[in-house]
Amino acid sequence: MTKAELVEKVSSQINLTKKQTEVVVNTVFQSITESLSEGKKVELRGFGSFRIRQRNARIGRNPKSGTQVDVPAKKVPFFKAGKELRELVDKDK
Repeated sequence: MTKAELVEKVSSQINLTKKQTEVVVNTVFQSITESLSEGKKVELRGFGSFRIRQRNARIGRNPKSGTQVDVPAKKVPFFKAGKELRELVDKDK
């Protein structure tokens, strides 16, 4: 599902225009992004949680040439599905 499809689906279920719904969806995504960039955890009960994970520096390999490459340490966003979401996704159809 794309963001446009999400806006379409949400606007069809509530009494807002697509433009107003797009502002709401963008605000939610922006709030999650800002919290993660500040190092905070975002928890949406029943859905899951977003947090930042630290990846250590390592020696990688260039797949084309095979030479070793230093890969620096970095922070990456990580999503962990909540129990309800995991159960819904794993449910037999």
